Amino acid sequence: MHRGNRHGRSEQARLAVLQAADDLLVENGFARLTIEGIAQRAGVAKQTIYRWWPSKTDILFEAFATDAAEELTPPDTGDTARDLITHLSALARFLTVSHAGAVFRALTAEGQHDPALAARLREEHLTAQRVRDRQLLQRAVQRGELPADADLDTTVDRLVGPLYYRALITGQEITTEFITELVHATLNGA
Repeated sequence: MHRGNRHGRSEQARLAVLQAADDLLVENGFARLTIEGIAQRAGVAKQTIYRWWPSKTDILFEAFATDAAEELTPPDTGDTARDLITHLSALARFLTVSHAGAVFRALTAEGQHDPALAARLREEHLTAQRVRDRQLLQRAVQRGELPADADLDTTVDRLVGPLYYRALITGQEITTEFITELVHATLNGA
């Protein structure tokens, strides 16, 4: 009986590899993360990993993208300010304390020395995340809470930029109070 998906992967093995990559990155850092270590932790053959992913970076991208799609889909309660605070709080936790955030920080750091990796991070993750981040603002426009001509891209930058800045540059804590003030100041300025 075939237990793999249409790509020949066992979903259980795939998830084990992604989890192992997340865990080992957090434990050992990017430089010490190896395919051998991931295979051992996941309980799969090294050849299996190479058949599915060409590199450890590809594994990390898939793990990160899976986590981001699950954890960073914005809520829709009908209250834009509350939804933004909830969404930005989830983003802050994701960036600062989750394993996926550690993967993002590692990929971002590696991207400083690898322009192809930086481009891939922008194209594959940030583009998809920007679509998710804009959803809340698009709903606010549809409900008449923001003007129809509001510059949603700039508004997204104003909302998420400070979180990325604190998570990646200053290391300052991203508190609920900070997020609440940021949301209200941005919405009042929009």
